[in-house]
Amino acid sequence: MSSTAAEYARPVSARDHVNAAQTGLKPHGASPVPLASRASAGLYRQLGETDLRVYPLALGASVFGWTADHHASRGILDRYFECGGNFIDTADSYAGGRSEVIIGSWLKDRANRDDLVLATKIGRHPDNPGLTPGNIIRAVEDSLTRLRTDHIDVLFFHEDDQSSPLEDSLAAADTLVESGKVRYLAASNYTVDRLIQARILSAYGLSKFAAVQTEYSLVQREFEGEMAVIADGQRLAIVPYFALAHGFLSGKYLSRHQKPATERQSRAVKHVTRKGLRILAVLNQVAGELEVSAATAALAWLLAKPNITAPVTSASRPDQIDDLMAAATVQLTRGQVRELDRVSG
Repeated sequence: MSSTAAEYARPVSARDHVNAAQTGLKPHGASPVPLASRASAGLYRQLGETDLRVYPLALGASVFGWTADHHASRGILDRYFECGGNFIDTADSYAGGRSEVIIGSWLKDRANRDDLVLATKIGRHPDNPGLTPGNIIRAVEDSLTRLRTDHIDVLFFHEDDQSSPLEDSLAAADTLVESGKVRYLAASNYTVDRLIQARILSAYGLSKFAAVQTEYSLVQREFEGEMAVIADGQRLAIVPYFALAHGFLSGKYLSRHQKPATERQSRAVKHVTRKGLRILAVLNQVAGELEVSAATAALAWLLAKPNITAPVTSASRPDQIDDLMAAATVQLTRGQVRELDRVSG
């Protein structure tokens, strides 16, 4: 593999920055990578204004320890990594922390921490609820323990805590950035007004958000309004969640009369409406033209949108990973994007 491919495949780690400070050399990502499939590293995208480069499909770990047991979760992580994925998204509240425990165990056994961009979210765990300074510090320390790592690449505030002054929350997070335990901050489920407030505070020396998570898919396009304008103006990386609408856009749910077996399926069935079925019809047509799955086409549509860095989506089995990862290599025609825009608008 070329050194360029290796450079894009591996994010610059906190350890690189320490070594750079000691040697005067500029940190880079040139190091051995595990599989030849990572030659597709030219697909990697810069995460906002950070020095992180990520595969344009983030592996959501919300199912780990919940609908995917320990063995299945490790198989999913293995397959994602083998296919060139390097961006894992979890939260301290997923399965009560079990998601982080599973990821931490996998990282330790695979010894591949420096090949990955690890994002976690805080603010919803019952032991450390909200974003008071004390809870932020404790939540991050607990996450580091569960993840078996000395740093988190991207720390998301899981949702806005308006009972805590934003400047206090950002100041507490700043101490974690300065200590090297957190590299970058990001926001999930924040309003436009609070993102603007956060950017104003950054002008006074507090760390600014590098990315934002928000719901965005063919069946949920509210992001395309004022939020998209603000995100673009602040050069935030957009990391959409529910990118497949709980699996609805995989085309598996065609009737409200289907009896959901899981909570996730219950959420997916809610999209079985006249409009939802029209979206699926066009999505299946586009997928057929491209000879890919509906899920691949739905994610490729998202990746064709401005400033989208990496949709977050999860898998319940390792064999589902390939279709998700393929979205990064699929390019929709202008006509296909236009048709999907029209039917979902």
